[in-house]
Amino acid sequence: MNLYASLVRKLLFRVDAERVHNMALSLISTGLLGAWKFRHRALEQELFGVKFPNPLGLAAGFDKNGTALGHWHHFGFGFVELGTVTALAQPGNPKPRLFRLPDDVALVNRMGFNNHGAEAVASRIRGIHSPIPVGINLGKSKITPLDEAPNDYRTSFRLLREFGAYFVINVSSPNTPGLRDLQERGPLEEIIAAIKQVDPLMPLFVKVAPDLEFSALDEVIDVAHTSNLAGLIATNTTISRDGLRSREVPEGGLSGLPLRDKAQSFMVHLRKSCNPEKVLIGVGGIMNGRDLYDRIAAGAHLCQTYTGWVYGGPNTAPKMLRGLMDHMRAEGVRSLSELRGSTQ
Repeated sequence: MNLYASLVRKLLFRVDAERVHNMALSLISTGLLGAWKFRHRALEQELFGVKFPNPLGLAAGFDKNGTALGHWHHFGFGFVELGTVTALAQPGNPKPRLFRLPDDVALVNRMGFNNHGAEAVASRIRGIHSPIPVGINLGKSKITPLDEAPNDYRTSFRLLREFGAYFVINVSSPNTPGLRDLQERGPLEEIIAAIKQVDPLMPLFVKVAPDLEFSALDEVIDVAHTSNLAGLIATNTTISRDGLRSREVPEGGLSGLPLRDKAQSFMVHLRKSCNPEKVLIGVGGIMNGRDLYDRIAAGAHLCQTYTGWVYGGPNTAPKMLRGLMDHMRAEGVRSLSELRGSTQ
């Protein structure tokens, strides 16, 4: 067991989870922290015209406001996704709203899209150079009625467009009332159309909920094809509590190890159902190099981690990438393209 897991994590887990999160983000933003590096040419790839030094990114939710935007490459990530950002600044849900489930290697959050708003985020990150690609995750402002959601997303996109290599339409968080209704074909098509009015060429993704039935997921896949999206992200957090060891589980979205199998099955379904040109990003329960290998083998072009990083510590990304390469060598796989979709 490494020092982080044996000592540092135990100490940090005695403090309120959101307080530790904010402390860590402030420290990271100083640029004084980092991880050991792991690079390999076999992990490099170009997707939708963007070069990625490796396939592992930091998922949305950790750096909502771009506070540490210029520093995530120091931790070995191949890209980072900011947000979720909304058009209007909002405080989010009442605290406490972030919880650890150590017995399940999981987190529960009901943050409620707390962020400074698109205009403030744009002002903060203007002029900051990130050596790795930046995605920006957009959500609906809580006070915006569902029927006005397209304009809400369009406003955020217009303010942030110049800063993202790709954008994500988040209609799958369980913590904003009614948001998941926007995954239905009609509302989703209207949001996509509103964003494309501003920039029809920007790579767009939709992030889906793991609680969808595959029939509903197929509707989203069809929208991705007809609306010419760059791809899909699977999955967001889950409201399911199946199989948990923890006795008392707060309300909110569950992430981490319990989500791994569900998110893996979604990726297999996406690979089988999507046209080959669609880029698939896997997130949910990716905790180590084996999980990263398996998600790419299931069909992911890129992957993201959040809970795995919280539990694994600063060196998580290089450890996962080294583990990925070890498994590739053991299986005689020479490239990500050869690995991708190899799961039968």
